[in-house]
Amino acid sequence: MTTEINFADTFSVSRETTERLKAYSSLLEKWNPKINLVAKSTIPDLWQRHITDSAQLWKLAPSGKKNWLDIGSGAGFPGLVIAAIAAEKAPDLLVTLVESDRRKSVFLQAAAREMGVSVKVITKRIEVLEPQSADILSARALSSLPQLLEFTKLHRKPDGISLFPKGIRVNSELTEASTCWHMSYQTFPSMTDADAVILRIGELSRVQDQ
Repeated sequence: MTTEINFADTFSVSRETTERLKAYSSLLEKWNPKINLVAKSTIPDLWQRHITDSAQLWKLAPSGKKNWLDIGSGAGFPGLVIAAIAAEKAPDLLVTLVESDRRKSVFLQAAAREMGVSVKVITKRIEVLEPQSADILSARALSSLPQLLEFTKLHRKPDGISLFPKGIRVNSELTEASTCWHMSYQTFPSMTDADAVILRIGELSRVQDQ
């Protein structure tokens, strides 16, 4: 089970970053009974199941980028965890969280204030959101890969990357997506689930555009 102590060692973050994430986790536990941010059963292992699982995306992101878009942010995973790390390691990075549920958006804003991090929260459906031209796009437990690629095409720069945690069905999702999309991608083992991977997707084009 991951704790805040070995989290700090694993990701080489400061005490200040760890304190930000502790404040976030405390607020999430307080709000969760009201708006069901995460499954109640995962609360005892919050650092492993959600915080570490989100933070591992940071290790796969290129440095020097300016705009990280997290879609379907929900409780703030991975977006708020990324924002906490970025506050220390990449303070010029703009982290934007997109969440259509207004109650969850209110939570995201409250959590960001409690953590002392700067994020932009947009309360809107991803499909109707104006294109965001993100350098990095992430989504966790949001949708199938073909749908995520539609969102990528709409909201990410052509030379950007997308980071998607995926579970045991990743190969079937890749097969399904390949009928509509040409893409360059890599898979990386998850730090938190032996059956899961992180997909890092680069170049992307529709099959009919070739």
